[in-house]
Amino acid sequence: MIEEQEVDYNQLNAIALAYLGDSIYEVYVRKHLLGIGLTKPNHLQKTARKYVSAKAQAALIDLMLNDKKLTDDEISVFKRGRNAKSYTHAKNTSVITYRISTGFEALMGYLSLSHQQDRLDELCYWCIEQIDAGRTKYEK
Repeated sequence: MIEEQEVDYNQLNAIALAYLGDSIYEVYVRKHLLGIGLTKPNHLQKTARKYVSAKAQAALIDLMLNDKKLTDDEISVFKRGRNAKSYTHAKNTSVITYRISTGFEALMGYLSLSHQQDRLDELCYWCIEQIDAGRTKYEK
């Protein structure tokens, strides 16, 4: 068994936080989709896009900010991720949307690495509810 090392998430590059956060959030979405009875891989992949796309993540972080769902520390982590220099390019979206979604993913990575499981659960489930309710319209 590989032992997990303790990571100083405050010193970690925001892009590295986003790298982890992307996969963390996607697991919540995949469990949700399987939980509602979707089982065909093609349909799962297509449906997951509306939850995990850069546009969806940017819309979700906008909702979190507008609904005052985030603490000051969480907003700071989001901004660190949004403002981080990334060497990858946005696919099918604007650079602005891509950077905002990177901030969203950095927040998820931060919550995971800082062992804030209850808060991570709360925000991920909230995000899924917002998508299911049709609250995510993002046009940047």
